[in-house]
Amino acid sequence: MKKRDKITATVVKHTGSLYLVSELPQWNPTPAVLRGRLRVEGSKSTNPVTVGDRVEVAIEEEGLGVITKLFPRKNYIIRRAANLSKQTHIIAANLDQAFLIVTLHSPVVKLEFIDRFLVTAQAYTIPVKIILNKVDLLGESEDELKEEFYNIYNKSAGYEIIECSTLTQFNIAKIRELCKGSLSLFLGISGVGKSSLINALDPSLSLKVAPISQYHKQGVHTTTFYEIHPLQSDGFIIDSPGIRGFGLVEMQEQELSHYFPEMLKVLDRCHFAQCTHTHEPHCAVKEELERGTITEERYISYLNMLEEEEKYR
Repeated sequence: MKKRDKITATVVKHTGSLYLVSELPQWNPTPAVLRGRLRVEGSKSTNPVTVGDRVEVAIEEEGLGVITKLFPRKNYIIRRAANLSKQTHIIAANLDQAFLIVTLHSPVVKLEFIDRFLVTAQAYTIPVKIILNKVDLLGESEDELKEEFYNIYNKSAGYEIIECSTLTQFNIAKIRELCKGSLSLFLGISGVGKSSLINALDPSLSLKVAPISQYHKQGVHTTTFYEIHPLQSDGFIIDSPGIRGFGLVEMQEQELSHYFPEMLKVLDRCHFAQCTHTHEPHCAVKEELERGTITEERYISYLNMLEEEEKYR
């Protein structure tokens, strides 16, 4: 490329002040930096440009690109920045789908984390499938736990759950097929096996993996930055650092229940249009909670999110 050529590209990696961009679906990563004006224009985010963003890039003489324009996003995943309650962190943008990777032990993934991610994805219209990883470690003693998990997230909330094992290759081919032609986010807490799963989907990537810490009984960070990887079988996936918290951002209490699919189905039966499903009479959500079609676990998560939004408002 000649000096000052402009290209339209996708951000495929962000490390501090340096970005890598590529003209997807071509894979030609080029280093780039962010123009200062774009960095500060009214953004409360710790990263105004993120992985998955479509950008205009001017190529300088030395082959370094300068990001001169950020194109509108079709969607994104955002969370409250750690230790910075007034700021946000955009995890990834312009996603076709997301895979939330969870485990029932080694490590145990808290339902609160699962629910907060699912609510955020629903809010920004990103389809999610749940991957139940490391099923080779589950014995008969975990049958009841697995049944309860399916009742909460599949039977009641309606999410597809894909059981998976990188050790036995169970359902690896199915997940690989689902990734074709798409930009897919793989996300979960540390230790659930994101990098091992991605390596199973495409062994040529050789992502770094690490065993679970036996002292803390939790995962060790192996992925440091959000990064897009091309799959030889077709499609692109975003590997993400393991995260332990997922703070919600700018959700009004009247709209929060719309992001719980099992609640959304019955909202028009509530007596009050602005029902918060807490104290109001003739509330369809509480009626379904009594019937068991909305689970107590998800309802408690909903109440906790309402309380958090009040705290930060």
